[in-house]
Amino acid sequence: MQSIGENYLLNSKKLFAYYKSLGDKAIERTSEDDLHWQYNAQSNSMAAIIKHMAGNSLSRWTDFLTTDGEKPWRNRDNEFEDEHLSKAKLIAYWNKGWQCLFDAIDPLTHNDLLKTIYIRGEAHTVIEAINRQLAHLTMHVGQIVFIAKMIAGDDWVSLTIPKGKSKEFNNQKFGGVK
Repeated sequence: MQSIGENYLLNSKKLFAYYKSLGDKAIERTSEDDLHWQYNAQSNSMAAIIKHMAGNSLSRWTDFLTTDGEKPWRNRDNEFEDEHLSKAKLIAYWNKGWQCLFDAIDPLTHNDLLKTIYIRGEAHTVIEAINRQLAHLTMHVGQIVFIAKMIAGDDWVSLTIPKGKSKEFNNQKFGGVK
């Protein structure tokens, strides 16, 4: 039988993988030029969000248990500058950030969950750090999906249950909901 901590770690990994897959699909559907589209000068392009997410994950999860999550080599402000990197480079950087996160979380055990780590000098338990990252990354995945949806317009194909199709989905999945 799994402990609560083991269940928490397994569930966290599943959620990270699920939201990564949503981001992967949105990025895949977006052209190289459209990755750099901005609604206005104050908003971020998908490219900038990708760079920020990868930079954040690399900083937070490199030497996760032993060094502060805000690394001195990180240049957060630069993450929001769109350097017009190619789609291939953006995807490689995106994957590098996610891989760093998974490489740090995969070896954790329930015994690690209450250990103290630091982010910007502020103490967090490992659970708090995982929750913080899960909330942060899923917010940005939502932004990526929303931007991709705006760009696609009427050609958008839902990544989850399409609008107005919940009953049909439930009927297919569960044979009807009473």
